[in-house]
Amino acid sequence: MKLGVICDGISRDLRHAVDVMDEFDLDYAELQYVGDTEVGDHTPQEIAAIDQLLRDRGKPVSCLSRHIFAGMSAANRPGDALHVSHMDALKRVIEMAHIVGSPLVRIMTQRKEQILWGKNGAERWNVAHGAWDSMPPLIAPAVELAKAEGVVLVVETGNGTLVNSNYTARRLIDELDAKAHLKVLWDPGNNCWCHELAYPDGYETLRGGYLGHIHIKDVKVDTPRALLEVRRMGEGQLAELFAPIAAALRADDYDGVVSFESVYHPGNGDFEAGFRLCIDRFKSLFL
Repeated sequence: MKLGVICDGISRDLRHAVDVMDEFDLDYAELQYVGDTEVGDHTPQEIAAIDQLLRDRGKPVSCLSRHIFAGMSAANRPGDALHVSHMDALKRVIEMAHIVGSPLVRIMTQRKEQILWGKNGAERWNVAHGAWDSMPPLIAPAVELAKAEGVVLVVETGNGTLVNSNYTARRLIDELDAKAHLKVLWDPGNNCWCHELAYPDGYETLRGGYLGHIHIKDVKVDTPRALLEVRRMGEGQLAELFAPIAAALRADDYDGVVSFESVYHPGNGDFEAGFRLCIDRFKSLFL
């Protein structure tokens, strides 16, 4: 499979991150922050330098990952100031994607509401009424922009976002009838928070052309205590599920990239050290 890394998980110094990628034979660079700047906010000169560095080092860009639409809420509407700000940022990221050759641009969704649908009384007393219905109109202009620009958007399954499972991601795509231009960025570690079983349940939900990109990390969630612990690869609650996920991806000829998300540190704040403790385990499973 095509393996890569979210580069700023190693270092925001892109040249150093690429050196470490070479050390571990990782090919695909996912960009989120380069230097102290989020993708979409770099100058033309900075973008040209990023592009030149990656092309010189033979590192194709897998995805540009800005936090588009993150932080919005059900109170937001298409065309309001915050939505316009996010759409403007998306336009800038797509412009960068054309330059660096990224086939994918990540979007997020607005802040999570806990109960979106209900039955036998819950639909009246417990549901966050209108929260889900507010989302497709916010995302639809982004899909239309992607169509016009010839790129594919991937919506990430997030911890604290309205789309926080493969089920909700697929439902959004279906409601927008947007499978050609909007795919799922599956982060099974994030999905642990809503207790969606990554395999087989989560994986089966994405069959039929919904899967666009993957983030891999290992975690342990304690939802009642509102506690999330990132763990060394293979030592969290996904440990026994990575191998069947990888086998299913191979069997289904998945041709996208699997990006390692280096957000683990061994207690000292050193994320590069965490990367080095995890990357061989990641490669042994997904290579």
